[in-house]
This record gives sequence, structure tokens and C-alpha cells, in this order.
Amino acid sequence: MKLATLRLDTRTAAVRVEDDHAVELDAADVGALLAEPGWQERAAGPGLARHALEAVRYAPVVPRPGKILCVGLNYRTHILEMGRELPKYPTLFAKFAEALVGPYDDVVLPGVTEALDWEAELAVVIGSTVRHADAEQAGAAIAGYSVLNDVTVRDYQTRTLQWLQGKTFEATTPFGPVLVTPDELPGNLGLEIACEVDGETVQRADTSDLVFGPAELVSYISTILTLRPGDVIATGTPGGVGHARKPPRYLADGAKLVTRVEGIGELANTVRAEGTRSAG
Repeated sequence: MKLATLRLDTRTAAVRVEDDHAVELDAADVGALLAEPGWQERAAGPGLARHALEAVRYAPVVPRPGKILCVGLNYRTHILEMGRELPKYPTLFAKFAEALVGPYDDVVLPGVTEALDWEAELAVVIGSTVRHADAEQAGAAIAGYSVLNDVTVRDYQTRTLQWLQGKTFEATTPFGPVLVTPDELPGNLGLEIACEVDGETVQRADTSDLVFGPAELVSYISTILTLRPGDVIATGTPGGVGHARKPPRYLADGAKLVTRVEGIGELANTVRAEGTRSAG
């Protein structure tokens, strides 16, 4: 099953995506849907209005997650290109909901930087409340997967040892277009992940290269705090980021950024200088 959040004239709505149309569900967005008991049955039900996909506008698949937890240095190739050793534990940091934009919205190039970088990621969306989860419980708590680009302001990220300030600039993080439930994806989640900048492939990897997989991350994070429906875990980015290149390469005003994960979909965003951005 594929779920999305659409922007309608005066509201948003959760939908089930089917072929060339979307079936509206009785929830304001996917996050609100996941918070309802028995959301799977509600999502699979007859639904309400139908919308042609060619005419819809997508919001971030979960517009306002309670938590956005991100994992740094989680692809073996990326760890090696950054000159680091494989970690014993996940490196965690956070984003806030204000950072999110829709899958086809403009991404802001903040006026304070010229070091905006791309990071294609597989996103995990939580579907049930979980705390101190073992591997089986952690896997069962995953509602599905989506696509996210952890667009990063590198000069702010590296100002201190703490990464938050470079990771959560407003309107920089595209997320969507859909949530795909685990039953529609391979059990081992060996999915190709890729990123293009102005038509050039800059990242390409397989999610089987993750050091810590989705269930491991859910289990680990749930020992720290309670994960709730709609929470998001961005699982990390593979090699090929602009900051690691020699010389470094960054996103400029007008750059076309495409992020895709096999079996889920793609984000297609244009980078716009702060003050010129529009939303889809």
C-alpha cells in the first residue's frame, strides 16, 4: 500500500495512491492516520473522494512529525570517504518539522551560506508506539518507508562538534512523495538509492550497505525514548556528497535536485535562493 498527504484547496488529506489516482481517507494527513487505532484497515477501506494523480499537489508525506531522528555515517562507503572508522553505535541527531518541504517543492538556499549539500536517504516512518523494542518488535513498529534528502548547510554543521545547526535550516529537507508499507518491498530492503544534481548522478548505492538497518535503528532509539506513530528516522546517506569532493561541490540557486529510492519513488526539487522559493 502507498500512502501520501495531498494539499487540497483549503486543507490537506491523507490518501491511498492507486495507479493513476488517489483515494482520499478520513484523516488530515498520513501522520494523523497512523495515530489512529487500526490505521491499516482504515487505509485499505473504500475511502472518500478520488483525485487524479496528474492534478494533485503533494505535501511532505508526514507534514509535522513529532520527532525527526537522523543517523549520520551509516553507509560503509560514506564512512570511508569521510575518513572515519565504522561506528559501534549509531550517530544520532535531530531535525525539526520546519525543515521539511514537499517532494516537488523548492528547497531554500539560505542567504548565509554557499555550502548547501545533498544527502539522499531512505526514511523510516513509525506506525505504532514502541519503547525498549527487541528486533521483532522494532520491525513490527515500522509503518513504511519513504524518500528524504537531508540537505545540509555544511559550514554551519562544522562550526561546532554538534551538527544540529547545519541540519535543520527551514525549508531545506524534501520528504515523500509516498509512504510504502513493508509488504510491498523486499524483505532485505536491498533498494537502489540515488541522487542527481542537474542531471548528473552524484550518489548511487544500495540500502543493503547500511551499517545499522531500519529495525536495528528503531530498537536502539527506542531504548532512549518512546517512538510514536508518525515519527521519522532518516537512516543516513551513501557516498558521493558534495562536501567530500575535491574540490567540494555545493548546490547553487536554480540547481535541479532529484532523489530516488527503488520501489518507493522520487523527489524532484529546485534549489532557490532564500526569499524566492515557492511551494508546490
